[in-house]
Amino acid sequence: MLVIVGYIVILGSVFGGYALAGGHLAVLFQPLELLMIGGAALGASFVGNNAKNLKATIKTLPNVFKGSKYSKALYMELMTMLFDVLTKVRKEGLMSIEGDIEKPEESPLFSKYPSIVHDHHMMEFICDYLRLMVSGNMDAFQIENLMDNELETHHHEGAMPFHFIARLGDGLPAFGIVAAVMGVVHTMESVGIPPAELGILIAHALVGTFLGILIAYGFVAPLASLLEQQLEESSKTFQCIKVTLLASLNGYAPALAVEFGRKVLYSTERPTFSELEEHIKQSKSK
Repeated sequence: MLVIVGYIVILGSVFGGYALAGGHLAVLFQPLELLMIGGAALGASFVGNNAKNLKATIKTLPNVFKGSKYSKALYMELMTMLFDVLTKVRKEGLMSIEGDIEKPEESPLFSKYPSIVHDHHMMEFICDYLRLMVSGNMDAFQIENLMDNELETHHHEGAMPFHFIARLGDGLPAFGIVAAVMGVVHTMESVGIPPAELGILIAHALVGTFLGILIAYGFVAPLASLLEQQLEESSKTFQCIKVTLLASLNGYAPALAVEFGRKVLYSTERPTFSELEEHIKQSKSK
């Protein structure tokens, strides 16, 4: 929603200011300039990115128009679920969760937390490392190293759309200049026409530079920044899971292990100790 509001503010400020200054908005409507800028940018994107990058970007872009799902409520649900899992392990042993982690969507332990279960990547991460814990063949240091490698891979894969959009934004002003130069070339070959018509051609040429810069810094570059922020939020969730599971592996009680995970969250979404404790109590009473 904020993305749409921001775009409206940009368009209103730029074109509204131009109109108030006495400019004619019709002059700025240059479909051929947009064709040159957009087509060149699209072609360069095909050349500079493989199919995996293109697919990841197309899949991720719709998320920028949605609000963040990483809220305090989600984190409390996540940590309450981890508390329940670790409590069961502490009381009944690691083998007691073997059936839960093999089919989490059918598990009574996980089914109480639909927001977490429906997140495929999060559940896969949790179940994979619980499975390693059940195997008993790896110590905490080995699992931590494996987690770090997986999180690094997750971060690199998640950064593909961000880098794609950032590079696209960097190239648009240059393609705007290309469109403007083409307009200047057309103007120079028409020097025999009346000055009034020549002025119109020059104005059309300059619109190319204007559009390239406006689209780049007003529309595309902010999307890259937003995608980067969303990636950081996603990574923070996995860090919370990692710290909680490692604390449990190192022998800490479930309540303390969950506290380790709570402390790594951003302060804007981090529940207080009392809020989390109350949420866990309410979950037990259901």
